[in-house]
Amino acid sequence: MMAASLLRRDKKATAAHLKADLNRTDNCAGARQLQELLDTVLNPETPATDTEALDWCKCLIAGGDGFDEFCKTVRSYDNATLCGLVWTANFVAYRCRTCGISPCMSLCAECFNNGDHTGHDFNMFRSQAGGACDCGDSNVMRESGFCRRHRLKTGENVPSVPRELLLMSEMVLPRFIISVIQYLREGYTEPDSGSERDLQKVLQQLEPQISFLEELTKMGGAMRTVLTKILTNQQTFKDLSMGNLPLDLSPMLTISPFLWERRMVIRVSMNDSTGSPAKCVLFLGVQEDPDGGQALGQRKRVKLSSTTKDTSIMDSLKHKCFLEELLFWTIKYEFPQKMVTFLLNMLPDQDYKITFTKTFVQHYAFIMKTLMKSHESDTMSNRIVHISVQLFSNEELARHVTEECQLLDVMVTVLLYMMESCLVKSELQDEEKSRHVVVNCGEALLKNNTYWPLVSDFINILSHQSVAKKFLEDHSLLMLWMSFVSFFQGMNLNKREMNEHVEFESQTYYAAFAAELEACAQPMWGLLTHCKVKETQEYTKTVVRYCLEALQLWFDAIGFVDEPAPNQVTFHLPLHRYYAMFLSKAVKCQGLDLDSLLPDQEMLMKIMVHPLQIQASLSEIHSNMWVRNGLQIKGQAMTYVQSHFCNSMIDPDIYLLQVCASRLDPDYFISSVFERFKVVDLLTMASVHQNALLDSEQERPMLEGALTFLVILTSLRLHLGMTDDEILRSEMVSQLCMNDRTHSSLLDLIPENPNPKSGIVPGSCSFEEMLSAVADFKAPVFEPGGSMQQGMYTPKAEVWEKEFDPIMVVLRTVYRRDVQSAMDRYAAFLKQSGIHTGNPWPPYKERSPLHPSYKGLVQLLHCKTLHIVIFTLLYKIWMDHQNMSEHVLCMVLYLIELGLDNQDQEHKEEEEHCHDSWFPGTSLLSNLHHVINFVRVRVPETAPEVKREPPPIYSFHSSALGRLQYCSAAQVFSLVAERRRKFQEIINRSSTEASAQVVRPKSSSTRWVPPGTPPQLVTEILEVRESMLSLLIKLHQKLSAKQNSLPAGWLEEAAAGGGPADAGRHTHGDGITAIERILTKAAGRSRHSQRSIQEICGKVCPPVPPKKSSPADKKTLDKEERRTRARERQQKLLAEFASRQKSFMETAMDVESPDGEAAMDLGLTELMDSEILYDCVICGQSGPSTEDRPTGLVVLLQASSVLGHRCKTGEAKKLPTSDEEHIYAADTCGVAHDLRLALMQRFFRESSCLQSVSIGWDGGVYVQTCGHTLHIDCHKSYMESLRNDQVLQGFSVDKGEFTCPLCRQFANSVIPCRPGPGLEAGAWHCPSNKKPSVLVKEVEDLQGLMAPFPTVSNLSKEMELVIKDIKNTTQKKYMDYGKNPGSPDNDFLFMYSVARTNLELELVHRGGHLCSGGASGAAKRSCLNQLFQVLATHMRLYSIDSAYNPWTRLTQVTKSQGPEVDRREVAMLFRDVPSLLIIFVLTMPQPLRKEHFTCVVKMLYNLQFVQALAALSAQFSPEERQAWSMSGTPKKVKDDQYLHSLRHSLRVWSPQSIEFSLRQFCLPYLRIASLLQHHLYGDVLTECLQEDEFWTLVVGLGLLAPGPQTPSSSSSPIPSASCLEWPGVSAFQLVTQWCEEMKGLPETQAEHTLTLLVQDPQWGAPRLLQLPDNYNILFQYYHRKACSACQKVPKDPALCLVCGTFVCLKGPCCKQQGTCECVLHSQHCGAATGIFLLINASVIIIIRGHRFCLWGSVYLDAHGEEDRDLRRGKPLFLCAERYRVLEQQWVSHTFDHINKRWGPHYNGL
Repeated sequence: MMAASLLRRDKKATAAHLKADLNRTDNCAGARQLQELLDTVLNPETPATDTEALDWCKCLIAGGDGFDEFCKTVRSYDNATLCGLVWTANFVAYRCRTCGISPCMSLCAECFNNGDHTGHDFNMFRSQAGGACDCGDSNVMRESGFCRRHRLKTGENVPSVPRELLLMSEMVLPRFIISVIQYLREGYTEPDSGSERDLQKVLQQLEPQISFLEELTKMGGAMRTVLTKILTNQQTFKDLSMGNLPLDLSPMLTISPFLWERRMVIRVSMNDSTGSPAKCVLFLGVQEDPDGGQALGQRKRVKLSSTTKDTSIMDSLKHKCFLEELLFWTIKYEFPQKMVTFLLNMLPDQDYKITFTKTFVQHYAFIMKTLMKSHESDTMSNRIVHISVQLFSNEELARHVTEECQLLDVMVTVLLYMMESCLVKSELQDEEKSRHVVVNCGEALLKNNTYWPLVSDFINILSHQSVAKKFLEDHSLLMLWMSFVSFFQGMNLNKREMNEHVEFESQTYYAAFAAELEACAQPMWGLLTHCKVKETQEYTKTVVRYCLEALQLWFDAIGFVDEPAPNQVTFHLPLHRYYAMFLSKAVKCQGLDLDSLLPDQEMLMKIMVHPLQIQASLSEIHSNMWVRNGLQIKGQAMTYVQSHFCNSMIDPDIYLLQVCASRLDPDYFISSVFERFKVVDLLTMASVHQNALLDSEQERPMLEGALTFLVILTSLRLHLGMTDDEILRSEMVSQLCMNDRTHSSLLDLIPENPNPKSGIVPGSCSFEEMLSAVADFKAPVFEPGGSMQQGMYTPKAEVWEKEFDPIMVVLRTVYRRDVQSAMDRYAAFLKQSGIHTGNPWPPYKERSPLHPSYKGLVQLLHCKTLHIVIFTLLYKIWMDHQNMSEHVLCMVLYLIELGLDNQDQEHKEEEEHCHDSWFPGTSLLSNLHHVINFVRVRVPETAPEVKREPPPIYSFHSSALGRLQYCSAAQVFSLVAERRRKFQEIINRSSTEASAQVVRPKSSSTRWVPPGTPPQLVTEILEVRESMLSLLIKLHQKLSAKQNSLPAGWLEEAAAGGGPADAGRHTHGDGITAIERILTKAAGRSRHSQRSIQEICGKVCPPVPPKKSSPADKKTLDKEERRTRARERQQKLLAEFASRQKSFMETAMDVESPDGEAAMDLGLTELMDSEILYDCVICGQSGPSTEDRPTGLVVLLQASSVLGHRCKTGEAKKLPTSDEEHIYAADTCGVAHDLRLALMQRFFRESSCLQSVSIGWDGGVYVQTCGHTLHIDCHKSYMESLRNDQVLQGFSVDKGEFTCPLCRQFANSVIPCRPGPGLEAGAWHCPSNKKPSVLVKEVEDLQGLMAPFPTVSNLSKEMELVIKDIKNTTQKKYMDYGKNPGSPDNDFLFMYSVARTNLELELVHRGGHLCSGGASGAAKRSCLNQLFQVLATHMRLYSIDSAYNPWTRLTQVTKSQGPEVDRREVAMLFRDVPSLLIIFVLTMPQPLRKEHFTCVVKMLYNLQFVQALAALSAQFSPEERQAWSMSGTPKKVKDDQYLHSLRHSLRVWSPQSIEFSLRQFCLPYLRIASLLQHHLYGDVLTECLQEDEFWTLVVGLGLLAPGPQTPSSSSSPIPSASCLEWPGVSAFQLVTQWCEEMKGLPETQAEHTLTLLVQDPQWGAPRLLQLPDNYNILFQYYHRKACSACQKVPKDPALCLVCGTFVCLKGPCCKQQGTCECVLHSQHCGAATGIFLLINASVIIIIRGHRFCLWGSVYLDAHGEEDRDLRRGKPLFLCAERYRVLEQQWVSHTFDHINKRWGPHYNGL
């Protein structure tokens, strides 16, 4: 066989041979050979995992070349002008709204960074579903935003592809693709086929093949063209599938029958009847689905029997090309990522894009079915959208597919089918008779948002104008859509639980709100954007017509007549909302006449019922009437008004009610409102009433709710004539008034529609401009507690003054407390600006004029029913009836004022017979002064009114509120009856029957009549003789608590003083101001009112009628009184507490005062003869510390590497942001000291080395205190109580951690205070006249004294424990520097280094110098004194061998003991002088006399000075050294002459620079010595200028007698050598001896000698790394950087800000012994303190030992806000101030104190 022989040959050679054959003109033989070879290679019998076939295909395609070279060659012919880079979930991409045409546009980072987007509205985002780069596609984005690469039309310059290059690909690839398809066919099993289904396994096996296809697509345009041809060619597919190849392809045919059976038909089981009209879809022939019952408990699923949908959409799929079948299997296998990427990578090819889109639409129904069956619907949804968003964002393509493939029909039908799978019978109104079906929100389809990919596609295509117009023109589609929307009408019905609390709180409301928003409201807003101009009037009319039809059908289906069923509410009325929003648009934008779009009165009455029911239910929920339904009902009420939902829910509802109110009879509307709010019974003038529907405590909130609702209804103008800019402004003001807001929260809180906040709508004000007009920016601040404030916006003063609108605030608050917050802020503003100091009432705000179409709304304010309500309520408030409140009065006054400001233009003067006994007309202005004399009321027999004799009746008035009698007819007249009468009239008027007496059935009226009205009601007549004006004036007196509060001439004064300045006084204030304002307005608008007011004010007002002390009133009185008393008590207690706290702060904390600072150096407070007394903060006793009961200082011990990270320069190192930049650690203090010690250990004796340097630069122990003391035994019992405390603490008691009992500062140890008297100043400080030589001898003797062995006492035990704590604080590796770990020498070194570390750190905290003196705030409360005592006690246990005592070599010329011994000791000139100082001080008996301390300091200064000289001379050039040695010839002269000559010689060579260098070299030693003296002897550090520091310190240390002249003023400054003082031996001999010691090193090691000699003690301040200003620079480099340990890109990359190391946060790849990399690094780099920047979150985390906390972010956006987790993706910039705070906390070791939220990390970071 020929194929067999080919197979045996080398693959490359075979490929080259075949390619040559195929390039001949007669290539039949070559083609046959190739096909035979492929038959064998691609035999379907071989398993997919066999890679041999793939290798053959690669070789054959490359035609003999290497595959990689072939790829390169093909890429060079790439003519693509689009980027098309495809990415998967979690990829970081960009979206620029300025450049985007489609809202879904996105760019890859490379294209974004190479384009110019400065000043654009863009953001970075982490892709959720995946996507593709649109750069180069002018259908989706503007060309100005293209990157440099895709801006050029690259296709023009690319040479055409030579035919032979891709010839082999054209031959081989079809066969390869069919083989992949065959594997997919073979591997698939149906989910319900019983056999084990493992699609993932099949996909894993095929991974190499699919990856190969994906690789091909990345070769550029040339290869994509070939692939497109193959994938879309129907003939090739037919030939290969059917086996019609010229050659006999037997292996393929064996599979054929199987394939046809599998692939042919996947039918969608549907009922294909298509006769009935669309209206029937919703409600006719509901069948119950037999298998639906089990899944849903009681609720049975229903199926619709008749549909008019186009069944062809759900038809079987017949595949005609590879592409169709590939997509088919992609869907079947639930969209595997690789397949999706392959299909998307091909999209830059336009032919492919069109064919693929059509194929996708063709499979749409099939996608829906697969999605519904899938168990991984979330992942699948993301993948579907990943594809569809690429196809449907392009308007041109969407329009094309809409025309060619009926895209809209497909989508709507598919959505309908989808929802039909989960319908249930509606329980709204009358469950038995209802024929309406709704979606069941408990189904997985809704709960898991499975529908969102399809809905989001639909919203996406509706954003294209051409497609939306097609939709709006197609009436049958609109009808279908309305039937879809009606599935959601009335879903998730709530029934009020009256008896038991509901057992199980269902959370289905999330699903319901999400479904209405996504499936109904979003498409609605999409359609509305295309109905903004007059030309689109017809569309609006059509939508409105179908909405009304659907509503009518819905009312019929639920069997609604005129009353809603009680105790039911649904928040979901999408049909009402569609109708409302299209009405609003029609009037606002299209100039349509409102009346032409409205139905008859009867329909309007029905439409108003359910939205009104929702408003009443909101009040009921807030009045706790639904409390038995659980928390979820509150959740619904909150979601309904929440910012993302309000514009699609409550706003349309209120607007619809406003429309109904403007067209219906106002009396009917008002009485409906009060009846719906269940407060009819409360509205009686009787002081006692019975309410059949509400409990007493529910009446007040319900009445407040009803009145507030009426105020909102009559004053809200959102859809009644406000422009979009005004709406945006009022939304913004109301949010800012509740609280100061960050920019992002404001963006989030302001509803998106009708104002899109992104992208500028032409002609409208932008969000930013509006924000700067109404608010001031408060830059981010840092509070002393360390909490980081964000940048905030706060309302401008004039906004508070003129624009604060409490009504808008009430409408927009989710939590009731926000209303209070707004009022508190408003009160604070008035107080601050001096406008009003009391407790203000919500200000009244003038409203913008109504749009002419809605003028009818004003009649609500001018109807008798409302006026009767107002009159009754004013009377009740004046008479102090039960359940009245300030809020009720406030709303009543608001309504009166609204009525005065909005006069009803058409004064209807026709009298209505039923009301004339109350008011003559409907105008509020004339009714205000109408006096009402008598009112008949029905009251219980027990009411106080019954007791009095009824006065003679001159006229009688029936109250329409409460149960009142209308005397002439002697019938009970009530609000309910009045509403019925009006309802009847309206119905009769609108009915078209001939007979006018048609009576409608009052099906549900009985529900509102209380069952069996109590019999003991009697009729009484009340004498009232008041008008609304008189009641207002009396209320004014009552509120101001003054008789005659309005004198007779009051009005004239008000009129005279009515200047503009006065207006402010009238706008802002309390109830008194409001009443005055109303009276002034009434007087100004009507002469009659003016006269009435003057008359009423003129009468000397009688005292307020005596209160009827009914038990109920008494109760209220008592309650009020009790409340007042309680409040007073509370105030008193608080004041007392505040004063205590203040005194505590003054005594205990004493943080601020500088004198306090010194006083806090405990133990030094008073150097008295008596013992020092300490206060124990636990037991409160004061006393000395004793051996038996020692007192201790609360301290925090922590390991620190801050000193080790210092560099020579004080500048911060730059963080690398490219591969070329690096950070080197070799120049840090820690590394330098390590090297120095290692070098010494090579040449000198171990013990000597360990006394010549300090360690602790890395991992040293730092001790700090809060300054509080406690008895050690008290502390132990305190720790025990903490151990038993079960409360979760942020610290670990087992590790000895606790918080100071007094100030709550974090601590972990207690340092005992040494007992004994405060030493007499004399013994310590007495100036010494002894000669230096005597002192030197005394010091030597003191060192020789053996330490007395410490007696065992509580104190000594505690000291040992502290030493143990200190050792446990740091890791072992930071303590063992010797060759024998744990040796005494090692211990000795560690102990004195602790002292050194603390001194050095204090120096760093003081700014690196001592110029600021003792009162430096940075010095904190010091515990160094106590620490030295503990260390000294411990170190006295070690005695220094006198033979090796450095003191003798420092002060005496010794006889040479032979070179070999000397060599073992470290030369004096190599030793670290501050270390020697600390060793000497700590090893001498304590307390040390000051004269001895000074002596030690002087001797060591000599050494330090000589070291400085040696180091300097080593830097001289040979010539300079020669000259110097010449001038130093007279060696045998006296010491002084030697020194003089030395000095002289130095002055020859730029003396100033040399003198300066010497001083700088000695300064670090002098600083340490001065600090030590300050802590041991309490010497005050003197303040000085920086250049005078050297002199101040040498004088302070006693090295130089203080002279009369200050060094700086002297023309020739005193040289530093003048401080030298030699101990009675020849300086020359001593220095020579020191120099001789250095010769001990062999000659070969000269450079090491030099290294050890030239040590520079100067170090800069510790700094964190310098970060780039723009976060994007850092992010782009690090978020894709691979981890050095595992070579993978970490999921959560992090950066150490101390050393710049890149680490994986929580990465399992880099774990060592169960500890993750960040924790490991924090131990290595910062001795358990780590500061990490999380790259993907922009936040900083701090690791401290076993705990961690989130610190916050140092990168803020343009509005001063953090962007945690980069959710908003706006550009971020470094906030230098925050970074300084972070650095300062690191240097001062205060992370533990300032950050409060710590948690354990369990080594998992």
